[in-house]
Amino acid sequence: MATHQRSREAILSGAKKVIAEVGSYESNMVNIATRAEISRATIYNHFADREEMMIGIVESEINRLTEVAMNADSKSESLFLLSREISADPALAKMVETDHDDMVKLVTISDHPLWITVHRNLADVFGANENNVGLILRWLLAQFTSPLNESQSKVQAEKLASLL
Repeated sequence: MATHQRSREAILSGAKKVIAEVGSYESNMVNIATRAEISRATIYNHFADREEMMIGIVESEINRLTEVAMNADSKSESLFLLSREISADPALAKMVETDHDDMVKLVTISDHPLWITVHRNLADVFGANENNVGLILRWLLAQFTSPLNESQSKVQAEKLASLL
């Protein structure tokens, strides 16, 4: 992997760790650089500002979750794995606790290119039509603020998969 890509991944990982500890409002480039074990200048070589870095985190998570879902053996397993990843994510949990405005933005479906990507990826993973993609998306978004435990994820994933 190229040094540039490794640095970017370290930044995004470090940022997620800092957000999990203090939330997105209290995160700063100094703490993120420390966690990523890079200089602040390296962060600014990758991202113009904090907002661009946050978009990078969301893009990275969309790609990661899509890969998790694509590698599952069934629709039910894909839904279950997505549910567990979202419900157990410490950065999301901290943001729900501390960053209400950011959470509202994060769960508001719009015509933003990231939402278009999410929608397209869900359709690709589940071969689902427009209504089913909406159902899956809303089920997953609900878990941002009301995480499920493992057994709830399993039962609900199986029920939802049976509807697809």
